[in-house]
Amino acid sequence: QLQLVESGGGLVQPGGSLRLSCAASGFTLDYYSIGWIRQAPGKEREGVSCISSSDGSTYYADSVKGRFTISRDNAKNTVYLQMNSLNTEDPAVYYCAAVMGFITTAQAMCVGEYEYDYWGQGTQVTVSS
Repeated sequence: QLQLVESGGGLVQPGGSLRLSCAASGFTLDYYSIGWIRQAPGKEREGVSCISSSDGSTYYADSVKGRFTISRDNAKNTVYLQMNSLNTEDPAVYYCAAVMGFITTAQAMCVGEYEYDYWGQGTQVTVSS
């Protein structure tokens, strides 16, 4: 019953955009920091973006900086990842994950310094012309 559900993935052309959603079920996201992590076959898992629960500060991996934007809407119990200028390096399964309580920085969370309390099942992003 306690889970994160990702949605919004799909097929997009190079240069296109998608908005991923991560909705919490069974708990509130207000007190959780949230990360978006992607996994592609043959590639290292990458924390692409994270947002702190305490001050809303954000972090972006260099690979997505300037193209992706993470945001949260606590009233909707949802975190979003706006993905613009998608390219052939971006196809992957995108997961959202949550950490309860204190984190030092959003960057620390994204680079794997914290254990995630909840994981979503992922949503597939495909980039093809």
